[in-house]
Amino acid sequence: MEIKPLFTAKATATGGRNGHSQAEDGSLSVDLSVPKAMGGPGKPGTTTPEHLFAAGYAACFGGAIDYVASQKKKNAKGAAVTCSVTIGPRTAGGFGLAVKLHVVDPSIPQADLEALAREAHEQICPYSHATRGNVDVDISVKGA
Repeated sequence: MEIKPLFTAKATATGGRNGHSQAEDGSLSVDLSVPKAMGGPGKPGTTTPEHLFAAGYAACFGGAIDYVASQKKKNAKGAAVTCSVTIGPRTAGGFGLAVKLHVVDPSIPQADLEALAREAHEQICPYSHATRGNVDVDISVKGA
């Protein structure tokens, strides 16, 4: 499937999981280290690729919910999206990811928020499109 490019983000990582990653435009600059739970040093003040993925997916999914809501003349600007990204060994070898998205907006009725999240996941969010069929994504919703 082709896309019409609107924006391209570019970042370079040096040193892998125990290195540094920086966006070409300087908007992001982070030191990385392997967490202790994965046998690494877990250095304070560092992050992981999973943290970066979780932050990006949460923001993107929140934007997708807001977009779907605005198309339906609803306001979901207050929706909070928490994304948990888990990494672990796959039974087929190598490593895999699993994602949990939790959406909270006490100003929207539960059924409406569920519908917004479902449409955002199925139709709009590019992270959801990218993970579909590759990464287990579990979505939970807490509305009014």
